[in-house]
Amino acid sequence: MVLLGDEASSGVFRFLQEEEINEISKEISRLGEITPETADTVLEDFYRLSLAQTFLARGGPDYAKKLLLKAFGADASKKLLDFLNVSLQSAMAGIDNLQKADPVQLSKFIQSEQPQTIALVMAHLNATQAAALLSSLPSGLRADVVMRMANLEQISPDVIGKITSILEQKMRSLGDFSRESYGGIRAVADLVNRMESKTAAAILEKVEDENPGLALSIRNLMFTFDDVLLIDDAGIREILQRVDKKALTIALKGTSDELRTQFFRNMSSRAVEMLREDMDVLGPVKVKDVEAAQQQIVSIVRTLDESGVISIRGGGGDEYVN
Repeated sequence: MVLLGDEASSGVFRFLQEEEINEISKEISRLGEITPETADTVLEDFYRLSLAQTFLARGGPDYAKKLLLKAFGADASKKLLDFLNVSLQSAMAGIDNLQKADPVQLSKFIQSEQPQTIALVMAHLNATQAAALLSSLPSGLRADVVMRMANLEQISPDVIGKITSILEQKMRSLGDFSRESYGGIRAVADLVNRMESKTAAAILEKVEDENPGLALSIRNLMFTFDDVLLIDDAGIREILQRVDKKALTIALKGTSDELRTQFFRNMSSRAVEMLREDMDVLGPVKVKDVEAAQQQIVSIVRTLDESGVISIRGGGGDEYVN
């Protein structure tokens, strides 16, 4: 921090906890004169350690070893990896049974933590457990946690160690922790898909208020064009009444025979014949055009699902009674 200077150091401090700032400040007050040689050594060590940590988080030990070996040679790369592996193993030790924990019980002691901490814990649960944990959290907290989880990418051993310390202080018996499991938008979409519809809708609504682009990305991953197979025939007929015929032609051009059949069996034989002819006339179609057409239909499906006309989870909406 001293070598970075006042302005840069204050920027770093904004991302630290109060007790961390206190500890660092105490150490700074104890420092004497820093020689140029010491400064160079410290900065070089810090750079190498940061680089090693990035490689380890991005691709695992083998990937990190390969790149570090190329950059710094055998001895230096081994020393760096040994240090990080010890740090990582220590961080994991306190949360080995996290996935065995009851989500409701877990939520009681974790809901007082920062949303980023909760997001990190949820990122290491499977989708079903994470959905149950999210449902058990206060409603005002859920959207914030989901947005933070969607933005998680790489998690360093230092961050995991910090979370481990928090968990150990509160519930030492909890923990199965998967190092390979991370967050991201797809994880959030999978999680929300498993939640009760009203709860999921409320969370997405709050996310949309804060970050419309993120909400759209989550929704797009929650339901894909191939998922139309989950919709019953009555629902398919509702879609056909609203979809642009040209968009349908392009969308079906790039999909499976099974999904085409899903639409064809809900159309008249004449309409199917005309649609097949239009598909043949189109010839080769760009992938991006097919995806755009399919997304247009997905938007219609989502609107119908939200209004209760159809159900994307199988079965018709309220308008259909056996």
